[in-house]
Amino acid sequence: MSETGAGAGDVVATAAVAAAGWRRAGFAGAAIGVLAAGAAAGVAVERLTVGRGMRKKARLALDASGPYGSLRGRPGRAVADDGTELYYEVDEAEPDAAPDPAGAAGGGGTGPRRRRLFGSKAPGPVTVVFSHGYCLNQDSWHFQRAALRGLVRTVHWDQRSHGRSERGRAQAEGVPLGIDQLGRDLKAVIDAAAPEGPLVLVGHSMGGMTMMALADRHPELIRDRVAAVAFVGTSSGKLGEVNFGLPVAGVNAVRRVLPGVLRALGSQTELVERGRRATADLFAGLVKRYSFGSRDVDPAVSRFAERLIESTPIDVVAEFYPAFTEHDKSGALPAFRDVPVLILAGDKDLVTPSSHSEAIADRLPDAELVIVPDAGHLVMLEHPQTVTDRLADLLVRSGAVPAEGP
Repeated sequence: MSETGAGAGDVVATAAVAAAGWRRAGFAGAAIGVLAAGAAAGVAVERLTVGRGMRKKARLALDASGPYGSLRGRPGRAVADDGTELYYEVDEAEPDAAPDPAGAAGGGGTGPRRRRLFGSKAPGPVTVVFSHGYCLNQDSWHFQRAALRGLVRTVHWDQRSHGRSERGRAQAEGVPLGIDQLGRDLKAVIDAAAPEGPLVLVGHSMGGMTMMALADRHPELIRDRVAAVAFVGTSSGKLGEVNFGLPVAGVNAVRRVLPGVLRALGSQTELVERGRRATADLFAGLVKRYSFGSRDVDPAVSRFAERLIESTPIDVVAEFYPAFTEHDKSGALPAFRDVPVLILAGDKDLVTPSSHSEAIADRLPDAELVIVPDAGHLVMLEHPQTVTDRLADLLVRSGAVPAEGP
C-alpha cells in the first residue's frame, strides 16, 4: 500500500487507539474519542493525497517562512513573590521618522502605520501591557505588536512556566496554581517594566483572567493608573460549564476524569512529548478546530499556532488546568467601570464562548462589546486587522491618543 493510501488509515487508527485508551477511564472515552475522530476526519483527506514526507517538509517550510513570532524587544526580568523570574520585552515608542525594523510584518514604517491607526495624532506617554493565554506565549500578539511597534510603548510578557519565563517555583514545590498568583505576577511585571505613567491592559483568555485577578487584589492600581482595558476571548468564571462543542453527556464525563488524566500524563512528560511528535497531524487537527473558526486560515498562521501550543510541556498544561474551573472573578469587574473597556470575542470560540464575553459586558454596561464573525479562540491571529483596529480605537477613546479635530 502506498504511503498516501495508508495515511488516512493511520490517522483514523490513531484516533481509535486514543479513544480505546480513554475508555479505560470510563464513559469519557466516548467523548474524547469524538474529539480525536473529528481531528482525524479533518486531516484524513489531506493524507489521501499528500504523503507523510511531503507533509513534514511542508511543516518545516512553514516554520521557515513568514515572520510570525520573530519580533523581539528590549528584554527584562521581573521577580514574582515566590521568586519565579518572569520574562518580558519592551518596545519603546519611536519618532515618526524612525525606520520600522518590522516593516515586512507590520506594513511599512511608523508614519504610514500611525496615519492608518491614529490619523495625524501621536500617542501620548502610555504603556500597553499585553498578557497572553494558556499554552501560548507573548508571540501570540505578533500582529498587534507589529502594527503598534514604534508607535506606542508596549510590554509583552510570558506567564510563569510559559515561553521564556521560569517554571513556577511554588508549583515545583507542590503549591497549586491559581489565577490569583497570575494577577500577582502581572503586578510584578508592571512594577519592573512600567512603574510609572498610564497603562492600557490587554489580555487574551488566561491573560484577561490575570487582569481580573490584578484588579481584585489592587483596585487602586486600576483606579490610579489604568487608562483602558481590553478583554479578548476571555471569561470571568463558570468555565466548568463550557462544553467544547461536545454533547452534554460527553462533556460531563470528560470533566470528571480530565484533571486526573492530565495529572497522569504530566508525570509521563517524555512519553507524552514523543506521542505528540508521532501524531503531529492529529495534533494539528485539534489545534485548528479549537483555535480558529474560519476555513481559510493562512496555513503559516495555523502552523504558527501549533508551534505556540506544542511548546508548552504537558506537565505545565496539567498544572494550570484546575485553575480555570475554580476561576471566578466576576466580583472584580466593577473595578473597571470607570475606564474605557473593549470586550472582544470570536463567534465560533469553543474554548471561551462569546457568551462569556457577553456576561462580562453585562457587568460593564458601558463597555464596547465586539463579536467577530467567523472567528475562533485565537481571534487576534485569525482576524488580526479587526483586533488591531479595535485596540487602536480603544487607545483613542481612552485619551492615550488624542482624537482628530474637526
